[in-house]
Amino acid sequence: MKLARVVGTVVSTICAPVFEGRRLLLCDLLDLDGRPAGPTLIAVDTVDAGPGEIVLLLDEGNSARQVIGQSPAPIRTLVVGIVDELIVDGETRPLAGAR
Repeated sequence: MKLARVVGTVVSTICAPVFEGRRLLLCDLLDLDGRPAGPTLIAVDTVDAGPGEIVLLLDEGNSARQVIGQSPAPIRTLVVGIVDELIVDGETRPLAGAR
């Protein structure tokens, strides 16, 4: 699992059938303090997340395909949760953009 911020959406006029009716989100990886910590990933949205929200990513192809219920499918990363609060070692971490 990875922590990320939704920074945009991806629009494609031609796509694999598994993507029909599903949104693709651009997500910037974050560290535990909410700072950028890696590359931008494209993730399939399963929780109706929006731009600016902090989300939890599942970034493992086989598990992602199991959640979607389709195999084989060209899917690696899913948005599986919207983060309301992050507590690390008993300390609440403020995350700008969290609900």
